[in-house]
Formats: sequence, C-alpha cells, structure tokens
Amino acid sequence: MLKKSSLLLFAYAFTLFTASAEEKQTNQPKDTADMKDKPTLVEEDIVTLTTPDGVMVIKLDSVAAPKHAENFKKLVKEGFYDGTTFHRVIPGFMIQGGDPLSKDQAKRAEHGTGGPGYTIPAEIGKKHKRGSLAAARQGDQVNPKRESSGSQFYICVVDTAFLDGQYTVFGEVIEGMEVADKIVAKPRDARDNPKEPVTMKAKLGRPKS
Repeated sequence: MLKKSSLLLFAYAFTLFTASAEEKQTNQPKDTADMKDKPTLVEEDIVTLTTPDGVMVIKLDSVAAPKHAENFKKLVKEGFYDGTTFHRVIPGFMIQGGDPLSKDQAKRAEHGTGGPGYTIPAEIGKKHKRGSLAAARQGDQVNPKRESSGSQFYICVVDTAFLDGQYTVFGEVIEGMEVADKIVAKPRDARDNPKEPVTMKAKLGRPKS
C-alpha cells in the first residue's frame, strides 16, 4: 500500500506543482556579490509565516540554496506573500502556496498558475523531509532544467523521498509544524484548494514573544 501511495503522490508532484508559463528565466534575479561568496546563516534567514491557524517559523538554507533563499527573503521584504493563500493541500503529502493570483478568490480556477514573472535556476540537493520547504515548478516536459517557480513553494507534512533530486529544497519549518498539519486537513474542493481560504502573512525574523 505504501508503494502504491508513493506512486500516486509522484504523479501529483508533476501535475500539481505548476507555475505560470509566463515565468521566464530572462527576468530572474541576478547574482549579487554576497550570493557568489559562501553565505552564512544569520537571523535574517528566519522567516515567520502567520496564518489563521497559527504561526510557522522557517529557517532558510542560504548555504545549500542561496539563490532561492535570497529570492524568498526579497519577496518577503516586499510583502509579496501577504494575503496569498495555501491554495493546494494534499493530506499525507504537502501544503502549497505563494501564488499572487490566490489573493483573488474569484480566480480560484487559476490558483497555482501565477508568479512574479521569472524562474530560479535549480539548486537541487537537499532531501525532502517532514517540514522541508521546497520550490514548486513546471514539469520536466516544458522545464527540462527543473528551474523553480519564482514564488510558489510547498511544505512537506511527511517525508517525501520520491521527490529527492527533482525539486529544490531551500529551508525547513523549525517551529509550528502542527499548524501545517491543521492546514493540510482542511476541507477542500476538487482542485485540492481549501474551501475556506487559508491566508498568510510573511516577515523576516522570529515572532515577537
């Protein structure tokens, strides 16, 4: 049964982790001098996601995936994620968010297709564990370089080794995985979009005590 379930989830990975076809590498963030040097983990690599179900604290891995970590921090600083939703949740698998189109509930059929207009070069290496933060992307058929969506991400609620070597993992939830467990259990529609929107607000640093 476990092997069969894994095969089904593998199919999900390539059909559901999509980003807009309009996202082009030509507009991708340029490397900075800091990104070229080996980065060190600092408090700024901590991001807090606040949802109606609680708070998740994420540590970005700016060593293993510097371009992804830098891009995520940039979008957080700009307020890009504020008001977006976890538009796809699959029990026993993951929760996915980061699409700016998800701010508009009238466009539910388009949720999962939006982004900032660029992709990020793959930085594949880290394994998918419970709590892993990884970048969504289009399938290999149209994206042979496995470049990541510019903004969409997912958080694994279980170990998902069958995704190892295919998607870029660039962080992990270090506090609040119980919140992800609540979100993944939400009633959902046929597109796995929670019937009641699960919005988020993101900021750099830890939540105030």
